[in-house]
Amino acid sequence: MSVKAPTERRFKRAKVKPGRKKSHAMSRMTWRAARWALAIAVMGYACYRATHLVLHASVLQVRKITVYGNVRLSNGAVRESLHGLQGSSILTADLPSYRQKLLASPWVADVALRRVLPSTVEVFISERQPMGLCRFGSDIFLIDAHGTVIDQFGPQYAEFDLPIIDGLMQSPSAGEPAIDEPRAELAARVIEAVAPRKDLAQRISQIDVHDAHDAVVLLRKDPALLHLGEERFLERLRGYVDLAEALRERVPDMDYVDLRFEDRIYVRPASTKTR
Repeated sequence: MSVKAPTERRFKRAKVKPGRKKSHAMSRMTWRAARWALAIAVMGYACYRATHLVLHASVLQVRKITVYGNVRLSNGAVRESLHGLQGSSILTADLPSYRQKLLASPWVADVALRRVLPSTVEVFISERQPMGLCRFGSDIFLIDAHGTVIDQFGPQYAEFDLPIIDGLMQSPSAGEPAIDEPRAELAARVIEAVAPRKDLAQRISQIDVHDAHDAVVLLRKDPALLHLGEERFLERLRGYVDLAEALRERVPDMDYVDLRFEDRIYVRPASTKTR
């Protein structure tokens, strides 16, 4: 016996086509992504072209280089170190590299380079100041207060009236003069301390710093070696100058004068020198 269920008119079977709706969504997403990728590519190319045009714009090329502070370093040496800077883009020029090239000169203690838009680079050079002459074998070199060897002394530096400083050199390394820094610092302190008394500073002919704790000074037209120790240099030199005439009355031919003690001066006659 068969049974027939009544048909429910309100019930309808869903007509579903799997994958069709998802396919449309994927197509729309792919199109959007393609449009965004195209837009990004266009913007990237536009930025690249704009950057290229800016970096290569003639108005932003280095046309003027202004140098300040070079006295001993010649303009030719400066131009050689800055070769290639003029005509390059002021925005991309490798200024730190040019700075290192300038620092390679022994006359240059420090240097700074600054971009001034649209087309100027300013160069500020700080040169080393010679404090004395250092003997190394048969050669004499200009040195600064830090013991840096600047250049070999020659006729081109004849205007420098500087004391000769002995006892600075260590054993050479790789053929270059080597300076003992503590002894260079002792000599620099002597020169700095006496500098305010120009009349006395100009009389210093030689400074010997073989002993890093005792600076020995030789004055012009005075054969006596003056032991100043490592402090109160100006005070001790002035004391000697004030007493020099009286000392010579007692000891006409002095080998050395020891000024390192507070309340007494030791004088050694030249006649007692060990032969």
